[in-house]
Amino acid sequence: MKINTDGVLIGALADHSSPKNILDIGTGTGVIALMLAQRFPEANVQAVEIDAQAAETAAKNFQRSVFNERLTINNIAIEQYTSASKFDLIVSNPPFFVNDLKSDEMRKGIARHASEAFFNSLIAKADELLTTNGKIWLILPVKIADEVIKTASTFGLGLAERINLHSDSSKPTFRQIICLDRQFGVLKESDFYIYDSLKVHTAEYKALLKDFFLAF
Repeated sequence: MKINTDGVLIGALADHSSPKNILDIGTGTGVIALMLAQRFPEANVQAVEIDAQAAETAAKNFQRSVFNERLTINNIAIEQYTSASKFDLIVSNPPFFVNDLKSDEMRKGIARHASEAFFNSLIAKADELLTTNGKIWLILPVKIADEVIKTASTFGLGLAERINLHSDSSKPTFRQIICLDRQFGVLKESDFYIYDSLKVHTAEYKALLKDFFLAF
């Protein structure tokens, strides 16, 4: 199963006190959905993936999982996705950030289109599908995060939490994990460091992922 740092970090850090219904947008091969199913044993997890090949792989990974009865894959664009239930927790690691997931020209075309239009559609759809007390968690490059926060405000969604991700203590923020909700409370902000030194993970990183990685 293909695993990337962005995916495992948001899968481990996205939080909600007691979600019953979770939506993973752009699930890829299903890593985040699987992590959320493990972390929230009372929740049902819906996963949406536009790419047929990735969705097929996610379906196989879900079927092999002990959480398979609570996991559902939907091979569809988020704009076309519908649900009778609303979601307490919506999570997305936009797939076009990982360039090697897109190999042939058609899939590259989808990725380029997503980079231009995905976020407005994502926020609009999340607003439609989110419960009153629900939370949206996204992992984004810093500049895009700023734009998404502005877009979200037009839908009545405010920034509740921001986690600044750093490779190590000497490096600037390379991604932000942001949480949006309708509560407009006090902003919680923190920094998270992945490495202590070259190829040596921080204790914080190991503690966060020890329940998911056999190596930790």
